[in-house]
Amino acid sequence: MPKKQYRRPVYRSSPDEVFERRAPVSPLTWDEATRTIEAVISTGAPVKRSDSRGPYIERLDLSGVDPAKLVGLPILDAHRSSGSEHVVGVIREARRESAGLVAVIQLSAADDVSSIRTKVAEGTLRGLSIGYSAAAVRETTENGQRVRTITPAIREASFVATPADAGATVRGRTMPQGNENEDNQPTQAEHRARVRELVRAAGETPELADQFIDSELTEEQVRADLFDKLVKRSKKTPIIRVHSPAADSPDVRRAAQEEALFVRTAGGTPSEAAKPYLGHSLRDFARETLEAAGHSTRGLNTDELFRAAMHTTSDFPQLLTGVGRRSLLASYQAAQSPLKALARQSTRSDFRSGSTLRLGEIGSLQPLSEAGEIKSVTRGESEESYAIDSFGAKFSLSRKALINDDLGAFNDVAQAAGQAAAQKEAELLWSLLSQSSGAGPVMGEDNKRLFHADHGNLLTAAALSETSLSAARLALRTRKGLDKKTVISVVPKYLLVGPEIETAAEKLLTSITATTTGDVNPFAGKLTLLVEPRISGKAWYLFADPASVPVLEFSYLSSAPGPQISEREGWDVLSREYRVYLDFGAGAIDHRGAARNPGV
Repeated sequence: MPKKQYRRPVYRSSPDEVFERRAPVSPLTWDEATRTIEAVISTGAPVKRSDSRGPYIERLDLSGVDPAKLVGLPILDAHRSSGSEHVVGVIREARRESAGLVAVIQLSAADDVSSIRTKVAEGTLRGLSIGYSAAAVRETTENGQRVRTITPAIREASFVATPADAGATVRGRTMPQGNENEDNQPTQAEHRARVRELVRAAGETPELADQFIDSELTEEQVRADLFDKLVKRSKKTPIIRVHSPAADSPDVRRAAQEEALFVRTAGGTPSEAAKPYLGHSLRDFARETLEAAGHSTRGLNTDELFRAAMHTTSDFPQLLTGVGRRSLLASYQAAQSPLKALARQSTRSDFRSGSTLRLGEIGSLQPLSEAGEIKSVTRGESEESYAIDSFGAKFSLSRKALINDDLGAFNDVAQAAGQAAAQKEAELLWSLLSQSSGAGPVMGEDNKRLFHADHGNLLTAAALSETSLSAARLALRTRKGLDKKTVISVVPKYLLVGPEIETAAEKLLTSITATTTGDVNPFAGKLTLLVEPRISGKAWYLFADPASVPVLEFSYLSSAPGPQISEREGWDVLSREYRVYLDFGAGAIDHRGAARNPGV
């Protein structure tokens, strides 16, 4: 084996020990009002992995990741995607920095996410991890070590307790200044802290950390040494199999079987619990679920086995439904429209038309009288309404597919149903912007269209440029509230365009190295670009953050957020029938947070 090559660590000199003795980390970038937090979701740091060929180093090439495509991706709880209850938030904006991929995450307001919101807010849950597939792979060898460099196609990000990428974490409001020099070298205090953390995580003693520090080992050397110790320790440790009551739990067993079936049809890396079921056929699953329910399978042929599994108290029907649900939600989340980033999410308890009430401003504070009397003020009100509707489709898993152990078609249809649900949501949101030739719906406040000259948000037609974008920003900044007097100073956040002017928009928002004041790009890094393929012309829009000044709102039925799937026995044909339905509605609730330019 070739000898490992290391370089001595290079540190930036530090005038004192301020970084070692400083107070706890700065307050998190948690905003209670908007439920948002800023986080580094990936640094691309190398991670040790192993496959059938042995150990290797995996690196992520983040240069091929488009931050704009991360907007709208789901935030999960520890990469669990078995149900909508594990979706805890969404990425509202993303960008690339020297630290890696940075995202602004908005957590759900749902009650079942309250625990995660509390932990994130208090700083006890800080780790992030991305879920991805390999868009491209390049394999090399460095110092005798196999290295796989992957360009990731990111599907989701998750809050986790211990991320593999130590740099993937929520950010503080103020980052320490001067921690690293131009060569990105750590201070001695920071290096010592990193070494002690690596040793602690590996289960070794503080004395070993002192030895590493005294020997002036680099972080790379420390990691390599700890890995070697871990391998030697694992070889000496006997394997003890402990019986776990959870392994016998029907819910735990079905979840593992469901995961194995999903991995078989859609790909991915199975958990340890699912690995024993990867080689199972549908016939094997039918037999195991019957026997687990106390039914004998002796003497049953394939057809009889499936009939028994479908018509008794076995978990086989729920197992298939669970696989369909996973495929449905995975494709639904991947097909999310950028329009959802422009809208505020809410819930409704029924299908009746519901109203969204907006209270106006109280104006400026008035001086008190000599007697100290505080004068009363009045507030304007604006009310907009919309209703939730139901949408659905059905498909089936045939008896022939069961006997032939063919889940491919079933998985394809479930994926198509998930994509259709996402498309239906996008269509309803787009209809709000496109109706009446782009003027939008009639607002209850004044019986005028969403985009109207009297609202100050229908701009003079102009091509997208620094000048026209500046005019749109000015229109939002000078917007007045319901009292027609108070300037509410709307801050633009999203630039929405169609594919026809996508390149022009990217150029306009790209940072440039200015040699003169006139070359400075005033919009670089200030707006997030969203591209909606349904915009066929050169019209473009400027939107505020929906958490502060919402223009659009969408709602799910509180009992069924997102697309739902259910099943029953087929009657007209020998099959298992499945239906997918979506309870969803959207409406325009205010005109002050957006501006439209018809474009030329």
